[in-house]
Amino acid sequence: DLTDELDDLLRLAVRERMVADVPLGAFLSGGVDSSTVVALMQAQSRTRVRTFTIAFGEGGFDEAPYAAEVARHLGTDHTELHLSSSAARAVIPELPRIWDEPFADESQIPTLLVARLARQHVTVALSGDGGDECFAGYGRHFMADRLRRHERLPLALRRTMAAGLGLLARAARKDLMRSLPLSANIRHMLRSDRLDRLAGLLTATHEDELYRRLVGSSTRSLARHSPPASIDGTPQLDGLLSRILYDDMAGYLPSDILVKLDRATMANSLEGRCPLLDHRVVEFAWRLPSNVKVRNGGGKWILRHVLRRYVPQRLIDRPKQGFDVPIAAWLRGPLRIWANDLVADMRGSGDGIFDIAKVNACWRDHIDGRHDHSRELWPALMFQAWHNDARRLSVPETGLSRVPELTGV
Repeated sequence: DLTDELDDLLRLAVRERMVADVPLGAFLSGGVDSSTVVALMQAQSRTRVRTFTIAFGEGGFDEAPYAAEVARHLGTDHTELHLSSSAARAVIPELPRIWDEPFADESQIPTLLVARLARQHVTVALSGDGGDECFAGYGRHFMADRLRRHERLPLALRRTMAAGLGLLARAARKDLMRSLPLSANIRHMLRSDRLDRLAGLLTATHEDELYRRLVGSSTRSLARHSPPASIDGTPQLDGLLSRILYDDMAGYLPSDILVKLDRATMANSLEGRCPLLDHRVVEFAWRLPSNVKVRNGGGKWILRHVLRRYVPQRLIDRPKQGFDVPIAAWLRGPLRIWANDLVADMRGSGDGIFDIAKVNACWRDHIDGRHDHSRELWPALMFQAWHNDARRLSVPETGLSRVPELTGV
């Protein structure tokens, strides 16, 4: 019954967002969210829906084959853009101007380029954004469910497990597992930052501490909102998963995901629409019990049930990858000169924003291949790129930005 209700709600949300007097299409990554939106578009369209996706050359980052399979099954008019590191390098100088603030979600690069691709064919594009926040699709959501069960294990045993993960993390940082025959997905899971984080989560002694570590250690939690309280001050949200979902919806979604989508689309005169964030869908999602969102170690359980009505299960049940970008490899390769110049700017600025000794150490370790510091370096580099751009646009006498004269107003 819940699946029927969600199917009806999503059909309505998608159908209303397909109303347009200009060409219409959709972003398709091959993941659950975008595939659901496209499936419901095609089910209600008399013509082939235009779909667009990004293809990466680097192994482990290319979701294009999954998107192509979904597109073939649904019968959409599908277009792929093969993104090279040179294309990424060419667009990076535009990022500070387009976002107009320090913004360091590296998936802004493919988002911007797929929006540019779509605008060559359509004027409105539907997106699957919001599905993770509504229906629990991030690793921290599954981890919250699993770690709640691990709390029953003795603390001493969990500390031993955490120590083992710490050893694996050190091996990953030193790239000692390079010679092992591991798949791209396994290597992605064995990143040192993921292992370090999991080790810290295992040693949490109670739910509040686990919540703080899940949310506080995540760069995704950009807004620190407190859960809404009732008149007597008692929190209305019960359960670890609900608390994390609220944090994602109040913080990460409006401060990162939707900023990324809005700037990327509007910079290309493309209108982005998000049917999964229809208020009726969000209200329905918040009424659902947690066990129809997270089940059997995976998220978006009920959304997957809806999608199985339109797409074979083999195209749905695969590890979540997201819009990841091989920034670590690019910084050692085609983006190295660009990044090195920005590190030099940090050294010479004298403004005290960065700890230059730490920046230098991270940069040397990264380019020498000793450690992957891309997670620390990318935000610093994007801040410095924005800072340089802002200084170029400032008027020295007043510090005000240059504004072009408006005539005929």
